[in-house]
Amino acid sequence: MWRISKRWLQGLGLEFWLPLPLVAVVFWLGCNFLAAQELKRPYSTEKKLQSDTQLEARVSVNVLLINAAVNRTKRITQVEVETADPILKRLELELPTIEFSQIEATIAQELGLPREDVRKLVRYEVVE
Repeated sequence: MWRISKRWLQGLGLEFWLPLPLVAVVFWLGCNFLAAQELKRPYSTEKKLQSDTQLEARVSVNVLLINAAVNRTKRITQVEVETADPILKRLELELPTIEFSQIEATIAQELGLPREDVRKLVRYEVVE
């Protein structure tokens, strides 16, 4: 029969390589066990993500012109604001009102401008 001597194994370096697959399997099983234990733990957060809220941003820009197209049949007003800002050149709003005082008040509130300034800048177009 075949007899493997210890000296022959040492010469080939097999004493190191023979137990290596066994060490790898033990390491793999241990990591799987630890991962399974970690994934079974309940996880709770104190801060929750809210996706149903609307982000509100305030931008101060130099307004050049405000065009408001009042559609009486649909009872809405479409507003285009042209600015001197190179990044935000045009801003569009759709308002659910056709009354001039409410339109001016809403535009003033959205742009953060005094109502008198909005009144001077706005140009109305009435669509039937």
